[in-house]
Amino acid sequence: MTAKKLQGLGLQRGTRARIISQVETSPAGISRVLISQDQIAQRVAEMGRQITSDLSGEEPLFICILRGAAIFHADLVRAVKLNLKIDFISVSSYGAATHSSGQVQLIKDLESSIEKQHVILVEDIVDTGLTATYLLRNLTSRNPRSVRFCSLLSKPARREVEIEPDYLGFEIPDEFVVGYGLDFNQKFRNLPFIGVFDADELD
Repeated sequence: MTAKKLQGLGLQRGTRARIISQVETSPAGISRVLISQDQIAQRVAEMGRQITSDLSGEEPLFICILRGAAIFHADLVRAVKLNLKIDFISVSSYGAATHSSGQVQLIKDLESSIEKQHVILVEDIVDTGLTATYLLRNLTSRNPRSVRFCSLLSKPARREVEIEPDYLGFEIPDEFVVGYGLDFNQKFRNLPFIGVFDADELD
């Protein structure tokens, strides 16, 4: 979406100006902003309040799936008003491609036991659902008190197995997205918004 088209939308002036700025300053390869920085911040705060309410009085363990969920995970745990712990796990299913290979490889395991703990698995995006299903089964086998699944994004058009997050930020169409931790070949992770990637727009 171009800056000119955004000017015609019924958005508040400040929000519209920030989105236009993001569009105009996006690096080559980003065709449009799908979810703005402000929209992300608002939704993450809402998710943090919901998790705080759901797990009131508990000390949950937030497990970040590296590397894509790292930025989302950091913002989310700061929005949760509970005593909590964090750990990290890493898998691979993309490599340098724009579609999941369907083969999930465990690269880094947790550093501590999750037995008898309330676990929240934090993911950047659910598309086929294969990675999340693999990890949820793996974690459930370790005897936690509970396992909840939290994802910033969901792409249901790509789903190969039935899985829905307990906490979801945004549902998106079947487009390859980058930014806010998501990458293409390790690039674009530091963008503050979610943008649609188009290889034809690369220099």
